[in-house]
Amino acid sequence: MSAREVLMLIDMQAVFARPPSPWASGQYPGAERHALRLRAAYPDERTAITRYLPPDPVTGAWVPYFEAWPFALDPAQADYELMPGFEPRGATLIERTTFGKWDATSQHAMGDPDAIVLAGVSTDCCVLSTALAAADAGVRVRVVADACAGASPTDHQRALDAMALYAPLIEITDTDAVLRGSLPA
Repeated sequence: MSAREVLMLIDMQAVFARPPSPWASGQYPGAERHALRLRAAYPDERTAITRYLPPDPVTGAWVPYFEAWPFALDPAQADYELMPGFEPRGATLIERTTFGKWDATSQHAMGDPDAIVLAGVSTDCCVLSTALAAADAGVRVRVVADACAGASPTDHQRALDAMALYAPLIEITDTDAVLRGSLPA
């Protein structure tokens, strides 16, 4: 474990957890159970919680995207609140209108970590986008496969397989392996 490793919990929000949202993942309950174990093991000052919010106004390539997913712009249909157990408390809150949550602002807000542990939803979208950007920035990334949920089991695995191609910058691991390692004090 790096002296400057941070846990990033990606978009553990109702819109990705609860049907009838079309973005809800059937894998969410299992991922949530493991992500909560990680949250309990990392101190708040070494944890970042991210939250996706739709852009306002919608511009560029996002226009046809939200034409395909109009529910996501309707507050009565899309609940972007964090799920219980993922409130920021003393953790860093990162809110973005993008799939990827890694950028220079996020990196600085998290204390410029040299390694991150990623868990959350969706493996094949926001986790993937965050992992690739962080790896490109030279940050070691450990993706906790059992603490992530994809749009489907197939999409989840395809995203893990794609990220595994970035080894050794990105490592695919599981919750037990992370918890067996030395955690930050």
